[in-house]
Amino acid sequence: MLHLTLRQLKVFESVARNLSYSRAAEELHLTQPAVSMQIKQLEENISLPLFEHLGKRIYLTEAGRELYQYSRAISQQLADMEVALDELKGMERGKLNISVVTTANYFAPHLLAKFCQRYRGVTVSLNVSNREAVLKQLADNMIDLAIMGQPPENLDIDSESFMENPLVVVAPPGHPLCQERNIPVKRLTNETFLVRESGSGTRSAMERFFAAHKIKINKGMETDTTEAIKQAVQAGMGLGIMSQHTAELELETGRLKILDVQGFPIIRYWHVVNRKNKRLSGVANTFKEFLLKEAAKFLDESKG
Repeated sequence: MLHLTLRQLKVFESVARNLSYSRAAEELHLTQPAVSMQIKQLEENISLPLFEHLGKRIYLTEAGRELYQYSRAISQQLADMEVALDELKGMERGKLNISVVTTANYFAPHLLAKFCQRYRGVTVSLNVSNREAVLKQLADNMIDLAIMGQPPENLDIDSESFMENPLVVVAPPGHPLCQERNIPVKRLTNETFLVRESGSGTRSAMERFFAAHKIKINKGMETDTTEAIKQAVQAGMGLGIMSQHTAELELETGRLKILDVQGFPIIRYWHVVNRKNKRLSGVANTFKEFLLKEAAKFLDESKG
């Protein structure tokens, strides 16, 4: 008879998913020796090695791959049990586990604050990551919900749009194009654009727009944060294309200006996303309904 503990399986699942003792230790808020000890005890209990070390990397053994499938199923059942128990408690003591892409972080905390004011017993775990990391968290079933722009097509997910996400061209206030109206898109070929990293939803939308107009733009600095683009545009390094929601403060204070370019704003949408067939808790379902019914209205009121 196997003598396994849930703690050992949880540690193993994290190491197996990350293929790293150090990342698992960070994720579980444990020391690396503590993680190693749990894995060693688990291997002794089942009398089989779970990992093999090749150079500085680790790989799952056949036994490790088999146990990983069972550990994920057990983790999912435990998560479902927690959801069921939370539903019995009602909305008084629920927990919401949510991730948002970096560009959504400019408005998501305001929505969460409004939601928590309404449901004061709710606790929120908010993770802010780039699109690739959020998609991995969805794939690994680490979160209840995600907020992002264009949802992925290759994941088994449910997605609903809840608010417009206009992409605009921004420039420093002293830029000559700030004085012009109805600027032809071709005029932008003379400008340098500061862009997000490849794989970013904003970058992809920008590239599709210019490809549709058969225009090649000059790309300057590339960065993985919108904040860096805003600072660089203010410094006169070039123009930027970003969600208008991410630049509200700079637009209100006059540090950035929206250019009146033909074809802009590009209207995209913010989406709330979850794994298909995932059993959402009462809190997660209620927050999802809150986004769909009230998010756009609340943000408009908060700006006013």
